[in-house]
Amino acid sequence: MGYARSENGPMRRRDLLSTLALAPAAAACAQTAPSTSSKGRLKQCVTRGVFDRTMSFEDTCREAARLGCRGYDLIGPADWPTLKKYGLTPTMYPPGPGGTIPDALNRRENHAALEKSMHTAIDEAAAFGVPNIITFSGNRRGMADAEGADNCVEFLNRVKAHAEDKGVTLCMEYLNSKVNHKDYMFDHIAWGVSVMRRVNSPRVKILFDIYHAQIMDGDIVRNIRDHFQWMGHFHTGGNPGRHEIDGTQELNYRFVAQAIADLGFTGYLAHEYTPAPGRDAIESLRQAMEICGV
Repeated sequence: MGYARSENGPMRRRDLLSTLALAPAAAACAQTAPSTSSKGRLKQCVTRGVFDRTMSFEDTCREAARLGCRGYDLIGPADWPTLKKYGLTPTMYPPGPGGTIPDALNRRENHAALEKSMHTAIDEAAAFGVPNIITFSGNRRGMADAEGADNCVEFLNRVKAHAEDKGVTLCMEYLNSKVNHKDYMFDHIAWGVSVMRRVNSPRVKILFDIYHAQIMDGDIVRNIRDHFQWMGHFHTGGNPGRHEIDGTQELNYRFVAQAIADLGFTGYLAHEYTPAPGRDAIESLRQAMEICGV
């Protein structure tokens, strides 16, 4: 999967401080933006990939708000004021502070740099009301799963108190190693749950990507119900192909959404599919939100 970066490119420290200083003003803009709330019990949000690539970022925000989205995943600090302008929450800090998909927490040599960047991101997220920061296990590269788990637990135990103090949740993503991310370590739910149990923090959770989970373990609703306490965020996507979540693919997303809502989930469910060729992106998003509007 691809993650969005700011359209303005990497931020310098002075730019970041200026952005954070705009938080009160951005919040005021959000209060005057049109009231938007998605139907149903789940707080639905989006990722950049559900929109036509020719749309500007601001236009995607406008459409997301119009359709009733509550937030926007994987958007960096430079664009947080634009999200706030349209009443959208930056629901997931993008990759970087928590490593990248291949290089992240399972290697101790990464810990010093990632600990510094994670602490900074936690402070940034707390200052601007960003509830989650994404992180990853990293690839195996010959490492045993048990060693990788030990290393991930060690790192998460070092940063969890800061996340707890600031009210920000660190979400480790569960990805498939069969189709999209060869060699990724957190590719089965049991491995991730074992890490979460050992860290045992209300601010360290699993980002349960339903598309990836379907490829690796299946049994989606049973796994969500059995391990719900360790889940902090959800991503959607149709399988096969990671396209729309409608009748063109194998999962009954209405049933999945119903199960998540029935468990009393208070976090966010983000749509992260890519519209199939020939499909209208805005109509697909409207349909996805209706399917999950339980």
